[in-house]
Amino acid sequence: MSSASTVPQTLPDGVVSLADHESHARLVLDDAVWAYFNGGAADEITLHANARAWQTIELLPRVMRQLSGGHTRVNLLGREWPHPILVAPMAYQRLAHPHAEQATALAAAALGAGLVLSTQASTLLEDVARTVLPEPDRGPLWFQLYLLPDRGFMKTLVQRAEAAGFEALVLTVDAPVQGARDRERRAGFRRPADITAVNLAGRVAPAPLSLRPGQSRLFDDLMTHAPTWDDIAWLRSITNLPVLLKGVVHPDDARQALDCGAAGVIVSNHGGRTLDTMPATAALLPRVVQAVAGDAPVLVDGGIRRGTDVLKAMALGASAVLVGRPVLHGLANAGATGVAHVLRLLRDELEIAMALTGCRTLRDAASTLSPASSRC
Repeated sequence: MSSASTVPQTLPDGVVSLADHESHARLVLDDAVWAYFNGGAADEITLHANARAWQTIELLPRVMRQLSGGHTRVNLLGREWPHPILVAPMAYQRLAHPHAEQATALAAAALGAGLVLSTQASTLLEDVARTVLPEPDRGPLWFQLYLLPDRGFMKTLVQRAEAAGFEALVLTVDAPVQGARDRERRAGFRRPADITAVNLAGRVAPAPLSLRPGQSRLFDDLMTHAPTWDDIAWLRSITNLPVLLKGVVHPDDARQALDCGAAGVIVSNHGGRTLDTMPATAALLPRVVQAVAGDAPVLVDGGIRRGTDVLKAMALGASAVLVGRPVLHGLANAGATGVAHVLRLLRDELEIAMALTGCRTLRDAASTLSPASSRC
């Protein structure tokens, strides 16, 4: 793993795209950390399908349109934000750079990007909030959760997030168990002892059950603590913050999420890290949008690597997008400067794509898709 003395603090020469950031980050990070950040589940079919799906959607430009006064602003959960790009929740960012989530937060706030802080962050949530909230042109600040069996600890953690100034909770619902991450296991990844989920200190993990012969450690032990729809009501009962569910891919689940009081859903396949051979999120998004029918925001992540991808997601009905691994690549390359560059590239490319398709605001995004792509 890289250390503070070896990690570059300035942007590398020749890095002009997110793909360049990825190539350079491969030179900075050791093999095991690279496998942890960039690997997917099993044969990584879903991992690779995510980016490929956005690439196959075609844009159909309109010309000679009046574009003066155009902008990238969006409304999300009742507030207007500078643009629709958020940083996805990602654990243990100290593996990429010693400034960790603090650097990511600083860059996101400066670039007007939203930030979703992972519950497995290696930086205290209060420190991250103090970095983001004073920036007048920042994006939304949300806190991601996994539902833990220790309800008392969960309530305290949610209260900490509220007191710190986080504006919404993002509950990840698609990972009751970790996927079979072959690449990570081949590389022998082990999280260093000095890099921990500092916001989870003090939680009490349930003791393993004594199993009878023939019982499953997964189904008869671990899954007895897995969250269900009934737990959404409990979470909403302990907070005044809006709750979004991340990892919703089926239209029926999207409707049930709203019926349970969710303020929005995030279409995500966990970056291809949980269940392999799931469809790409670009393919899943339209049906979820149709099911929600405008009753709540629908966000999407997975494989977004260009500003054109952001425009396509908005054209398919997304309210905003989340970007994960490219942020880690920028962080590894140059700390806060690298993250800021990644976010700046996406914002600039989005504006260029809007201008070249005759899209004055993102409300016009649907008109940018080719007829074949608009039916996907």
